[in-house]
Amino acid sequence: MLHNYKYILISLLTFIFLSCGNETTTPTDHLVFRYNEHKNIGSLDPAFAKDNADNWAINQLFNGLVQMDENLNVQPCIAKDWTISQDALTYSFSLRDDVKFHKHIRFGNDSTRTVVASDFVYSLNRLLDKKLASPGRWTLNKVDTFKAVNDTLFQVTLKQPFPAFLGLLTMKYCSVVPKEIVEHYNSDFRSNPIGTGPFKFKRWEENLKLVFRRHDEYFEIDTHGKQLPYLEAVAITFLPDKQSEFLQFAQGNIDFVSGLDASYKDEILTATGSLRDSYAKDVKMIRGPYLNTEYLAFFMDSEVSEMQSQILRQAINYGFDKQKMMTYLRNGIGIAAHGGFIPKGLPGYNASIGFAFEPEKAKQLVKQFKQETGISNPEITITTTSNYLSFCEYIQRELQKIGIVVNVDVIPAATLKDAKANGKLNMFRASWVADYPDAENYLSLFSSKNFAPNGPNYTHFRSEQFDAWYQEAFTITDTKQREALYTKMDSLVMSQTPIVPLFYDEVVRFTRKNVNGLGINPINMLDLKRVKKSSLK
Repeated sequence: MLHNYKYILISLLTFIFLSCGNETTTPTDHLVFRYNEHKNIGSLDPAFAKDNADNWAINQLFNGLVQMDENLNVQPCIAKDWTISQDALTYSFSLRDDVKFHKHIRFGNDSTRTVVASDFVYSLNRLLDKKLASPGRWTLNKVDTFKAVNDTLFQVTLKQPFPAFLGLLTMKYCSVVPKEIVEHYNSDFRSNPIGTGPFKFKRWEENLKLVFRRHDEYFEIDTHGKQLPYLEAVAITFLPDKQSEFLQFAQGNIDFVSGLDASYKDEILTATGSLRDSYAKDVKMIRGPYLNTEYLAFFMDSEVSEMQSQILRQAINYGFDKQKMMTYLRNGIGIAAHGGFIPKGLPGYNASIGFAFEPEKAKQLVKQFKQETGISNPEITITTTSNYLSFCEYIQRELQKIGIVVNVDVIPAATLKDAKANGKLNMFRASWVADYPDAENYLSLFSSKNFAPNGPNYTHFRSEQFDAWYQEAFTITDTKQREALYTKMDSLVMSQTPIVPLFYDEVVRFTRKNVNGLGINPINMLDLKRVKKSSLK
């Protein structure tokens, strides 16, 4: 009887997959989670998990030693626990003995096998392999050696203390892969992935559809002891633009959309960021902090007087209303940046160390600049891409009210990237999305050792005190102490104004009302193992 039920279930699921775009629901529709990936997917090999599109899919198929919860706390995954040596250099991970790879004929008689520590040795060595040219190689920059002590003990030794290391290991680059399968497929492993995740690979018609099925031997359980995942399948489509994606969502053909695109933001949200009445009945909105700071940057080595003047840089920080900007240009989605460079949602963030909107103070500072320099018409040029033209034009209008002439120069993204790395722009718009969830990632942009083009310090900010604190932070293993130091460092940066933080981004997700357990997190990772869908009445 059970066999017959499974046969019927599989037949119905197949019908759903083949009926892409058909709005008719079936009895098993609530077992399939459907979403669109407008950016396409380049690879399902975790060694090449370089952007959200790849990461979202790979996260369903693979696991690493550790994982991040929705509050950015590192939690056990394949490693059930770990210890860190007193000198903070050696990490010893005790592995679970019940984690199995997805089934594949290359595994032999059982069509699967248990993950052992040597699998992590192989997987991390792949990242270091120059022939493979993984974009994730940098994640191991601070690693000296790693080894399998035995099947269930994996050990990593660092070159220097690095408290953010566990967070780094949560990245999908560091997922475990099986040597015999990778070496069988070689470069075709990208489209024949075998992992340990809650879902297993079923079919990929590139640019059309990608299908995953439930991994029946997945090792994680929920708080009630029920095996994860709850869903039977995941179906991903590849409509190339956000407007078409939103239309599919509005018609009920996909279960969620992520982000707020200009093509539909006014259709679904009011100016203050609430769901419009026409969507409130069928749609849920989930929003929360996203580890992305949008900002303007000054090149501190510029020979232009306006860039050299801390007084004028302060005036620009005080000179426009960021909250008004968020309301008009983002429908209230995003948090006006009145703190420092560390975004809300990340330990070390402090809302009070930045600049509020004070137009009269800004005018006084501009007047002081004119008196001290003899420059009667201070002038700046903000370089940006077309995507952020509306923001820069808003800032342009506001700063002209306090006495600063503002030009806006729009150039292609690739040109801007090259020019800011090589110190060719006096002032530019930029953003920084966390590579890993630790404030050190943000503060690295102000270390004098990281001057662009050899690092991410695009402003060429320099401070001996900051550099000393930055090095000290690596030696502090106490989380609260390190957070307090991060805030001091961020405050020092803001006092010298090499940047103007604009806003801290938010993750926004819209789901159907029958989707539960999707959640949200500040790194915008898609985790479907706890998602449930109820049947539509």
